[in-house]
Amino acid sequence: MTTQTLSRSLYDSLQALPRQRLMLLLLAFAAAMIFAGIGLRSPWPADEPRFAEIAREMVDSGQWLIPMRGGEFYPDKPPVFMWTIAFFYWLTGNLKLAFLLPNALCGLLTLAAVYDLGCRLWNQRTGLTAAFLLLLAPQFLMQAKLAQIDAMVTCWITLGCYGLLRHFFAGPAWSWYFAAWGFMGLGIITKGVGFLPVLMLPPLLWLHWRDRERFPQSMRWPAALGPLIMLAVAAAWLVPMVLYVDAIHTPEALAYRDNILFKQTGERYANSWGHIQPWYYFLVNVIPGLWFPLPLLLLALLKPARDALRRQPEVLVLLVWVALVITFFSLSPGKRGVYVLPALPMLALAIAHIGTDRAPARWFAPLISTLQLLAAIALIAVGILAWTDHPKLASKVARYSQDPSALHAAGTFVLVIGLVWATALLALWRRGALLRLFIALMATWLLYSTWGYSLMEPLRTPRNVLAAAEASVPANATFGIIDFSEQFILFSRRDVTHFGFGASLQQDERNAWQWMGEGSNRFVLVADRHELECFLKEGAADLGVAHRERWLLMGPAQRAAHCPAPAQRQQFHTAAPGRWLPSGH
Repeated sequence: MTTQTLSRSLYDSLQALPRQRLMLLLLAFAAAMIFAGIGLRSPWPADEPRFAEIAREMVDSGQWLIPMRGGEFYPDKPPVFMWTIAFFYWLTGNLKLAFLLPNALCGLLTLAAVYDLGCRLWNQRTGLTAAFLLLLAPQFLMQAKLAQIDAMVTCWITLGCYGLLRHFFAGPAWSWYFAAWGFMGLGIITKGVGFLPVLMLPPLLWLHWRDRERFPQSMRWPAALGPLIMLAVAAAWLVPMVLYVDAIHTPEALAYRDNILFKQTGERYANSWGHIQPWYYFLVNVIPGLWFPLPLLLLALLKPARDALRRQPEVLVLLVWVALVITFFSLSPGKRGVYVLPALPMLALAIAHIGTDRAPARWFAPLISTLQLLAAIALIAVGILAWTDHPKLASKVARYSQDPSALHAAGTFVLVIGLVWATALLALWRRGALLRLFIALMATWLLYSTWGYSLMEPLRTPRNVLAAAEASVPANATFGIIDFSEQFILFSRRDVTHFGFGASLQQDERNAWQWMGEGSNRFVLVADRHELECFLKEGAADLGVAHRERWLLMGPAQRAAHCPAPAQRQQFHTAAPGRWLPSGH
């Protein structure tokens, strides 16, 4: 960028390296950031235990076609992401390693695609800057280090954009054009929105309409075959799934097919039933913070951006596509912050080119430095308050842990992070503002991925509750769970029965009552907050706190004499899933 925001001497020395060697250096650095902490923590709620348990069941059962959790069909997402976790679990035999590897690799692939595209469309400086900006935006590394689907679908969408842009602006490259459509198909059976690179076609067609001499070799008739590639890749799973469902023809299988094909696609978009947010949610609540400082940098480069939109068709396509993606998700009433992640890599690429050898507004560097200073002060203050047992902080920590020392440990961690931010600001004062911020953020990610994981692991898993439950029952006891939660299945070393995901509390409780009466040594786990009609809380064992809930263990003595019959009898049994945990944990 400029001497105001980055260290030019550092950039000049990096640019002197050959392109491929620089990519290897970039990926090695990114790998250190992304892979740090893998193997140090377990799957954490909300989504990670679900996907890890599905992958574990795939390997254990040998049934990979339809995802299942706790022996029940999982209809919310297609299987590709779970397949990759299952593959690494099968390969390594260690689910604690396997569940984070797919997104870590996808993060590296996304970064490599952005760097290479910047080099091919413009120059090595643009590619390096784009990768730097992508690593700087918190949402990118956050998702690369989590086991949620969005980092993987972002990878496929980025590769789809890569193929289209390389074909139209650095081509023609028909192999990459068709590969782009293939990645879109893969994205669809990872998460339905994998088709988003298609939104690049409107600005590309508009450019071609304005100037028929543009893309003369890239807009030929074979381009019409691209959607067939996308459909063929998606059909590689959809067709066998539909045939399998028709063959077994059970009500559960038919419901799965209809849910995954219709409810989780068009209905989820047009008539969402969860995460309802206003149309401006992404613009106000997500992008300013999770993409920081990219939106601020684009604003500081407003004049060069306007010039680039008029004179640089590549920038026009990138920014129009980013706007269309954000608009697409904003039109749906259901919104989560991760939905817009696929737009982030192309935004970083566009800003990297706009800012090449162009100075942002004078207010940008001082503002970034001021914000870093304020963040450092706030973190140090919170750390000190935690060490003085501030009541509000103590009450927040108490929701996760009954250990008073947890507040002091968290305070020490936050205090050190604040000192890191202040040190980076002061020690590198003569360097660029973004470089200071980058170093502070990278150090924070490393500390979070090691020290932070060790602090949060006891608070983000139900090990303490399950250990207390297992110590309170005979060796051959089994557990039932009211108000099904995947993490309790994943971590249990005893056989577990649940009564259907999404079932009402009343339905769960009545099925649990009947299940307990049909055998011996059967116990039920339930959160203390629930009002029960078929079990008595008096005399129940208090298991402690996990996931902000106090849990109770109900035995035969707590089983009421009578309970109404459930409207639907259902139960799903899983044999000791917690055996995947290493011994000693």
